[in-house]
Amino acid sequence: MRVLVAVKRVIDYAVKVRVNAAKTGVEMKNVKMSMNPFDEIGVEQAVRMKEAKTATEVIAVSIGPKQATDTIRTALAMGADKGVHVQTEEATDLTLQPLAVAKTLKSVIEKVQPDLVIMGKQAIDDDSCNTPQMVSQLMGWPQATFCSGIDIKDKTMQVTREVDGGLQVLSMPLPAVVSTDLRLNEPRYASLPNIMKARKKPIETLTLADLGIDTTPRLKILSVEDPPVREAGIKVADATELVDKLQNEAKCL
Repeated sequence: MRVLVAVKRVIDYAVKVRVNAAKTGVEMKNVKMSMNPFDEIGVEQAVRMKEAKTATEVIAVSIGPKQATDTIRTALAMGADKGVHVQTEEATDLTLQPLAVAKTLKSVIEKVQPDLVIMGKQAIDDDSCNTPQMVSQLMGWPQATFCSGIDIKDKTMQVTREVDGGLQVLSMPLPAVVSTDLRLNEPRYASLPNIMKARKKPIETLTLADLGIDTTPRLKILSVEDPPVREAGIKVADATELVDKLQNEAKCL
């Protein structure tokens, strides 16, 4: 079974994001970049499936600038076998929007012919949470989103999802698209030997022009602003004062 994992290059989760001077987006210069955390979970799941002999090959795909190769190399160091890089200079958090990304991944899927596509449930830069569902629709494949458990037997996949009322278990045939949630697994750290081996693993480079994808934005960002500064809290002497403030100042009672 061949597994395709989508990995995105984003601002590192530990970096404090700043709005740029033009207020058109966030500041990207001299900022540490890394793999989207939810995509790391997807890579880990695919590698575990390979180690369990459920999968035979793991392919990592990324869409982005030349530097996105580093993100693919991280996936290769974690255990993926090869990579596909769709190179573009379009901002993947602004102008290259979820529908264009989904169409691009559809073209890659048709080229690679995987049995399972694993994606993070969302990217931490735009937080769109749209692409996995769009890929499923474009491919006409079943989907399972926000997965916290995956079990595959005889070309049938059983998925556990966390929902408001508890756990939901779904069963579906392959090929399929799944998106990962935080509790699916804990990604491994790549060892130095595996990082060195990853340099020799193949990465195929494509362009959006090669795939004939229309990336015209459907949405226009008018302005990006910092959230308002949160006001300091106050202490009250007793419950009576608390109720008074909730009724007369906060107007929430």
